[in-house]
Amino acid sequence: MGATLPVAELIAEEIETRIYAGIETKKILQMIFKRLRKHKPVIRHQIDLRKALSLLNPAPDFERFIQLLLSEHGYEVTPNQIVRGKCVEHEVDAVARKNGKTCIVEVKHHFKYHTPTSLDVSRISRAVFEDVTEAYELGLNNLKIDYALIVCNTKLSEHAKRYADCRGIRHIGWSSPPNHDLQTMIEEKKLYPITFLKGLNAETRNKLAHNGIILLKQLTEKNPTALRRQTGISKEKLGSIVGKARTILSGN
Repeated sequence: MGATLPVAELIAEEIETRIYAGIETKKILQMIFKRLRKHKPVIRHQIDLRKALSLLNPAPDFERFIQLLLSEHGYEVTPNQIVRGKCVEHEVDAVARKNGKTCIVEVKHHFKYHTPTSLDVSRISRAVFEDVTEAYELGLNNLKIDYALIVCNTKLSEHAKRYADCRGIRHIGWSSPPNHDLQTMIEEKKLYPITFLKGLNAETRNKLAHNGIILLKQLTEKNPTALRRQTGISKEKLGSIVGKARTILSGN
Protein backbone atom coordinates (compact mmCIF):
# COMPACT_ATOMS: atom_id res chain seq x y z
CA MET A 1 0.00 0.00 0.00
CA GLY A 2 2.83 2.39 0.94
CA ALA A 3 4.48 1.98 -2.47
CA THR A 4 1.48 3.57 -4.16
CA LEU A 5 1.68 6.74 -2.06
CA PRO A 6 2.95 9.95 -3.72
CA VAL A 7 6.72 10.36 -3.25
CA ALA A 8 6.32 13.33 -0.86
CA GLU A 9 4.01 11.36 1.46
CA LEU A 10 6.21 8.29 1.30
CA ILE A 11 9.30 10.29 2.30
CA ALA A 12 7.37 12.09 5.04
CA GLU A 13 6.36 8.72 6.54
CA GLU A 14 9.98 7.48 6.41
CA ILE A 15 11.33 10.64 8.05
CA GLU A 16 8.67 10.65 10.80
CA THR A 17 9.90 7.27 12.02
CA ARG A 18 13.46 8.57 12.39
CA ILE A 19 13.17 12.04 13.89
CA TYR A 20 13.65 12.65 17.59
CA ALA A 21 13.23 15.50 20.07
CA GLY A 22 15.80 18.23 19.55
CA ILE A 23 16.88 17.12 16.06
CA GLU A 24 18.35 19.98 13.99
CA THR A 25 16.47 21.21 10.93
CA LYS A 26 19.68 20.77 8.94
CA LYS A 27 19.72 17.07 9.83
CA ILE A 28 16.08 16.64 8.74
CA LEU A 29 16.84 18.31 5.39
CA GLN A 30 19.80 15.99 4.85
CA MET A 31 17.54 13.00 5.49
CA ILE A 32 14.93 14.33 3.06
CA PHE A 33 17.45 14.91 0.26
CA LYS A 34 19.02 11.49 0.79
CA ARG A 35 15.63 9.86 0.25
CA LEU A 36 14.71 12.17 -2.61
CA ARG A 37 17.82 11.06 -4.49
CA LYS A 38 16.59 7.47 -4.19
CA HIS A 39 13.10 8.25 -5.51
CA LYS A 40 14.16 10.92 -8.03
CA PRO A 41 17.75 10.40 -9.28
CA VAL A 42 17.93 13.85 -10.95
CA ILE A 43 18.25 15.32 -7.43
CA ARG A 44 21.85 14.11 -7.26
CA HIS A 45 22.83 16.68 -9.91
CA GLN A 46 21.33 19.73 -8.21
CA ILE A 47 21.48 21.77 -5.03
CA ASP A 48 18.79 23.65 -3.12
CA LEU A 49 17.33 26.35 -5.39
CA ARG A 50 17.38 28.98 -2.66
CA LYS A 51 21.09 28.38 -2.08
CA ALA A 52 21.75 28.34 -5.83
CA LEU A 53 20.29 31.83 -6.19
CA SER A 54 22.44 33.08 -3.33
CA LEU A 55 25.59 31.85 -5.13
CA LEU A 56 25.03 34.11 -8.13
CA ASN A 57 27.07 37.31 -8.18
CA PRO A 58 24.70 40.21 -7.39
CA ALA A 59 25.80 42.26 -10.40
CA PRO A 60 25.62 41.60 -13.20
CA ASP A 61 24.66 37.91 -12.89
CA PHE A 62 21.62 38.01 -10.57
CA GLU A 63 20.37 41.21 -12.20
CA ARG A 64 20.65 39.56 -15.61
CA PHE A 65 18.96 36.43 -14.27
CA ILE A 66 15.94 38.49 -13.12
CA GLN A 67 15.80 40.36 -16.41
CA LEU A 68 15.67 37.03 -18.28
CA LEU A 69 13.07 35.66 -15.85
CA LEU A 70 10.78 38.65 -16.34
CA SER A 71 11.21 38.43 -20.12
CA GLU A 72 10.18 34.76 -20.12
CA HIS A 73 7.06 35.72 -18.15
CA GLY A 74 5.85 38.20 -20.74
CA TYR A 75 7.55 41.44 -19.73
CA GLU A 76 9.28 43.62 -22.27
CA VAL A 77 12.49 44.40 -20.39
CA THR A 78 14.95 47.24 -20.97
CA PRO A 79 17.90 46.60 -18.64
CA ASN A 80 20.07 49.00 -16.65
CA GLN A 81 18.54 52.39 -17.34
CA ILE A 82 19.40 55.90 -16.19
CA VAL A 83 16.09 57.69 -15.61
CA ARG A 84 15.78 61.38 -14.92
CA GLY A 85 13.88 62.40 -11.83
CA LYS A 86 12.78 65.84 -10.72
CA CYS A 87 15.75 66.13 -8.35
CA VAL A 88 18.42 63.70 -9.66
CA GLU A 89 19.04 60.93 -12.17
CA HIS A 90 18.37 57.38 -10.99
CA GLU A 91 20.04 54.17 -12.10
CA VAL A 92 17.39 51.45 -12.22
CA ASP A 93 18.04 47.75 -12.78
CA ALA A 94 15.36 47.56 -15.47
CA VAL A 95 12.31 49.19 -16.95
CA ALA A 96 9.68 46.52 -17.65
CA ARG A 97 6.38 46.64 -19.53
CA LYS A 98 3.47 44.20 -19.45
CA ASN A 99 -0.27 44.49 -20.13
CA GLY A 100 0.06 48.16 -21.00
CA LYS A 101 1.72 49.02 -17.67
CA THR A 102 5.30 50.17 -17.11
CA CYS A 103 7.36 49.65 -13.97
CA ILE A 104 10.82 50.37 -12.66
CA VAL A 105 12.52 47.27 -11.30
CA GLU A 106 14.74 47.18 -8.21
CA VAL A 107 16.71 43.93 -7.97
CA LYS A 108 18.04 42.99 -4.53
CA HIS A 109 20.34 40.04 -3.90
CA HIS A 110 21.54 38.52 -0.62
CA PHE A 111 24.39 36.00 -0.28
CA LYS A 112 22.83 34.96 3.04
CA TYR A 113 19.46 33.74 1.84
CA HIS A 114 17.84 33.81 5.27
CA THR A 115 18.45 37.59 5.46
CA PRO A 116 15.16 39.42 4.84
CA THR A 117 15.02 42.27 2.34
CA SER A 118 14.69 45.36 4.50
CA LEU A 119 12.30 48.29 4.76
CA ASP A 120 14.94 50.58 3.23
CA VAL A 121 14.61 48.81 -0.13
CA SER A 122 10.86 49.53 -0.17
CA ARG A 123 11.40 53.15 0.88
CA ILE A 124 14.06 53.73 -1.78
CA SER A 125 11.82 52.20 -4.47
CA ARG A 126 9.00 54.54 -3.45
CA ALA A 127 11.31 57.57 -3.45
CA VAL A 128 12.62 56.76 -6.94
CA PHE A 129 9.09 56.20 -8.22
CA GLU A 130 7.94 59.59 -6.86
CA ASP A 131 10.94 61.51 -8.23
CA VAL A 132 10.65 59.94 -11.70
CA THR A 133 6.86 60.46 -11.76
CA GLU A 134 7.19 64.13 -10.80
CA ALA A 135 9.79 64.57 -13.56
CA TYR A 136 7.37 63.06 -16.08
CA GLU A 137 4.59 65.40 -14.95
CA LEU A 138 6.97 68.36 -15.38
CA GLY A 139 7.99 67.21 -18.86
CA LEU A 140 11.56 66.39 -17.79
CA ASN A 141 11.33 62.80 -19.05
CA ASN A 142 8.95 60.88 -21.32
CA LEU A 143 8.72 57.77 -19.18
CA LYS A 144 5.33 57.29 -17.53
CA ILE A 145 5.81 54.82 -14.68
CA ASP A 146 2.76 53.02 -13.30
CA TYR A 147 4.40 51.23 -10.38
CA ALA A 148 7.68 50.09 -8.80
CA LEU A 149 8.61 46.41 -8.58
CA ILE A 150 11.09 44.85 -6.14
CA VAL A 151 12.52 41.44 -7.05
CA CYS A 152 14.74 39.69 -4.49
CA ASN A 153 16.03 36.21 -3.66
CA THR A 154 14.87 36.36 -0.03
CA LYS A 155 11.67 37.14 1.80
CA LEU A 156 10.72 40.74 2.47
CA SER A 157 10.72 41.69 6.14
CA GLU A 158 7.25 42.28 7.58
CA HIS A 159 7.94 46.04 7.75
CA ALA A 160 9.12 46.08 4.13
CA LYS A 161 6.05 44.12 3.01
CA ARG A 162 3.60 46.31 4.92
CA TYR A 163 5.16 49.48 3.54
CA ALA A 164 5.22 48.08 -0.01
CA ASP A 165 1.56 47.05 0.20
CA CYS A 166 0.58 50.43 1.62
CA ARG A 167 2.51 52.35 -1.06
CA GLY A 168 1.49 50.22 -4.03
CA ILE A 169 4.94 48.74 -4.56
CA ARG A 170 4.77 45.26 -6.06
CA HIS A 171 7.28 42.63 -5.06
CA ILE A 172 8.48 39.17 -6.06
CA GLY A 173 10.53 37.30 -3.49
CA TRP A 174 11.00 33.93 -1.88
CA SER A 175 7.55 32.49 -1.09
CA SER A 176 5.71 35.72 -1.92
CA PRO A 177 3.38 36.78 -3.36
CA PRO A 178 1.26 33.59 -3.32
CA ASN A 179 1.21 31.71 -6.65
CA HIS A 180 3.60 34.20 -8.26
CA ASP A 181 6.64 33.93 -6.02
CA LEU A 182 10.21 33.66 -7.28
CA GLN A 183 10.54 29.88 -7.09
CA THR A 184 7.20 29.33 -8.86
CA MET A 185 8.23 31.66 -11.69
CA ILE A 186 11.55 29.80 -12.04
CA GLU A 187 10.04 26.30 -11.94
CA GLU A 188 7.17 27.08 -14.33
CA LYS A 189 9.66 27.96 -17.09
CA LYS A 190 12.55 25.75 -15.88
CA LEU A 191 14.74 28.84 -15.70
CA TYR A 192 17.28 27.41 -13.30
CA PRO A 193 20.54 29.31 -12.76
CA ILE A 194 23.84 27.60 -13.56
CA THR A 195 24.58 27.61 -9.82
CA PHE A 196 21.81 25.00 -9.49
CA LEU A 197 24.30 22.38 -10.72
CA LYS A 198 25.94 20.41 -7.94
CA GLY A 199 29.75 20.44 -8.00
CA LEU A 200 30.12 23.46 -10.29
CA ASN A 201 33.12 25.31 -8.87
CA ALA A 202 33.44 29.09 -8.73
CA GLU A 203 36.04 29.27 -11.51
CA THR A 204 33.89 27.36 -14.01
CA ARG A 205 30.79 29.27 -12.92
CA ASN A 206 32.53 32.60 -13.48
CA LYS A 207 33.84 31.55 -16.90
CA LEU A 208 30.31 30.68 -17.99
CA ALA A 209 28.77 33.84 -16.52
CA HIS A 210 31.47 36.00 -18.11
CA ASN A 211 30.32 34.63 -21.46
CA GLY A 212 26.66 35.35 -20.79
CA ILE A 213 25.64 31.88 -19.59
CA ILE A 214 23.41 32.44 -16.55
CA LEU A 215 20.78 29.72 -17.08
CA LEU A 216 21.01 25.95 -17.51
CA LYS A 217 18.77 26.44 -20.53
CA GLN A 218 21.39 28.69 -22.17
CA LEU A 219 24.08 26.14 -21.40
CA THR A 220 22.24 23.40 -23.29
CA GLU A 221 21.36 25.62 -26.25
CA LYS A 222 24.91 26.82 -26.95
CA ASN A 223 27.09 25.19 -29.59
CA PRO A 224 29.55 23.05 -27.56
CA THR A 225 32.55 23.86 -29.76
CA ALA A 226 31.90 27.60 -29.65
CA LEU A 227 31.30 27.47 -25.90
CA ARG A 228 34.53 25.55 -25.36
CA ARG A 229 36.43 28.12 -27.38
CA GLN A 230 34.82 31.07 -25.57
CA THR A 231 35.23 29.77 -22.03
CA GLY A 232 38.39 27.69 -22.16
CA ILE A 233 36.60 24.91 -20.24
CA SER A 234 37.84 21.46 -21.20
CA LYS A 235 35.79 19.25 -23.50
CA GLU A 236 35.34 16.61 -20.78
CA LYS A 237 34.21 19.02 -18.09
CA LEU A 238 31.90 20.90 -20.44
CA GLY A 239 30.36 17.64 -21.65
CA SER A 240 29.72 16.59 -18.06
CA ILE A 241 28.03 19.81 -16.95
CA VAL A 242 25.94 20.09 -20.13
CA GLY A 243 24.81 16.49 -19.64
CA LYS A 244 23.80 17.20 -16.03
CA ALA A 245 21.97 20.36 -17.11
CA ARG A 246 19.98 18.40 -19.70
CA THR A 247 19.07 15.77 -17.11
CA ILE A 248 17.78 18.43 -14.70
CA LEU A 249 15.77 20.20 -17.40
CA SER A 250 14.24 16.92 -18.58
CA GLY A 251 13.29 16.07 -14.99
CA ASN A 252 14.64 12.51 -15.25
